Amino acid sequence: MKRTGAQILWEALGREGVSTVFGYPGGAILPAYDALLEFPVKHVLVRHEQGATHMADGYARAGGGVGVAVATSGPGATNMVTGIATAMMDSSPIVCITGQVGSKLIGSDAFQETDITGVTLPITKHNYLISRAQDVARTVKEAFYVAKSGRPGPVLIDITKDAQQASCEVEWDDSEVKLPGYRPDLRATQEVYQQAIDLINEAKRPIILAGHGIILSGAMEVVRSVAEHANIPVAMTLLGIGSLPAQHPLNLGMMGMHGEAWVNSAIQEADLLLGFGMRFDDRVTGNLATYAPNAKKIHIDIDPAEFNKNVKVDVALAGDLRSVLEEMLPHISKGDRSAWLGTIDEMKGDVAVRDIQNLPDSGHLYAAHVINDLWRVTEGNAIVVTDVGQHQMWEAQYYKHEHPRTLITSGGLGTMGFALPAAVGAKFACPEKEVWAVVGDGGFQMTQAELSTIAQEQLKVNIAIINNGYLGMVRQWQEFFYERRYAATPLINPDFVKLAEAHGLSGIAVTERAGVVPGVEAAREQTGAVVLDFKVEQEDSVFPMVPAGADLDEMIRRPSPIVETAADA
Repeated sequence: MKRTGAQILWEALGREGVSTVFGYPGGAILPAYDALLEFPVKHVLVRHEQGATHMADGYARAGGGVGVAVATSGPGATNMVTGIATAMMDSSPIVCITGQVGSKLIGSDAFQETDITGVTLPITKHNYLISRAQDVARTVKEAFYVAKSGRPGPVLIDITKDAQQASCEVEWDDSEVKLPGYRPDLRATQEVYQQAIDLINEAKRPIILAGHGIILSGAMEVVRSVAEHANIPVAMTLLGIGSLPAQHPLNLGMMGMHGEAWVNSAIQEADLLLGFGMRFDDRVTGNLATYAPNAKKIHIDIDPAEFNKNVKVDVALAGDLRSVLEEMLPHISKGDRSAWLGTIDEMKGDVAVRDIQNLPDSGHLYAAHVINDLWRVTEGNAIVVTDVGQHQMWEAQYYKHEHPRTLITSGGLGTMGFALPAAVGAKFACPEKEVWAVVGDGGFQMTQAELSTIAQEQLKVNIAIINNGYLGMVRQWQEFFYERRYAATPLINPDFVKLAEAHGLSGIAVTERAGVVPGVEAAREQTGAVVLDFKVEQEDSVFPMVPAGADLDEMIRRPSPIVETAADA
């Protein structure tokens, strides 16, 4: 039986296990939407194509599969660009499918024509332009293989309208995908393995730098085994949070620009850094010239392009992190590094206020109160999807994640507007789990239209708005480095409670600490989504802070007297 390209598209997606897609129809993709009615695929109608890509991204990160977003040509496709770039920077496997004008019109500046494969070439692992129905099945299969293998990332498939409409015989090929030139499984030599093992066994002051690759590789258990066996403390990147339980005694907390002071100081004093599935990006290292000056460095990553890109390392092992560590673990000596751990404990001193469950209350409502209480009420079991800015850093500091894939955030690109749609995707991936979107009042307004998607789909996704009336992180930089010249950062916001009600959702406003727990509990008890507007202190800042380009241990500390949101930590 002959099938149209549109029919082949949906059947090919079904063969890849796709049950949910996020999209927005339009003329060039309309044949595919017409065929969709014949297939058991759940389509979630977004309110903006950027939302579709973030939903696919959140779906992939929360569930561990591949997310799928669909849009039409021209503006529909270009609206996906920010979400594609977000997925690329954070190694998130998504497949974006766009309609394109008819093949005979390509290059003619036809209505709603854009060279989307050219536009997205730098921000995809790979992309395709399909102009024949015969190529649809093979391309979809290849796209999913590329998206999820090796270092995951986004793939775009652009399908001309006539390729969707044309019919052809289709033969399904169940053999393994083999792409010439694409070999993600690179193996290190035994000599390199031995160099790494020797460095680990000889180190007196080692630290594991735990990155997102641990979660992507499913290497959580073997990383924990290495840390416990060799008694090596573990520092987290933002996207590595959850790869080791927060309460584990070897978990030091987050490193970097807004990481814990003792973590950054310990990195600077270490004699060995073990970078596991992380990029040594600028927010982690600070000044490269002075970064961990006395430390040897081992870098394990599936992407060799990351080796020596930012930080020169002594040993680089390319390969799947879990496989590499499983190979190394039997040869790693059981270490007694109690002196090193004691030194780090002394660095902490008595300033580890983030371990105190009840932050003091002086009548003011701070963002840290909200995050800390949200953690206590949910017992750390919720999937928390954050936007970008101050609230993102406070969440990383004050919500203790015991499990992987429970903090979903835009790390590399820092995309405001990410959280609300990504939380929708996370809920579709994990419908049985509690999902919270923690957003700033600025970023929330970039994609707030997706409240209608939540309402239409009757999703139980709660939204906590950290409302300080500013573009908070930009304001903080203006305070520290631009003499409090608050150019274009004050916000006049809508009434978020009424906004929620306009979408058919519930809204709750909280203005004092005593209202946080009751507000969170009330939101959890309701069957539908709830928007909580937490009106917090306006000019609070995230501490500590490593200024851009400064040495990692040259941190701006919270000024005295210490206020109730955090210590000099």
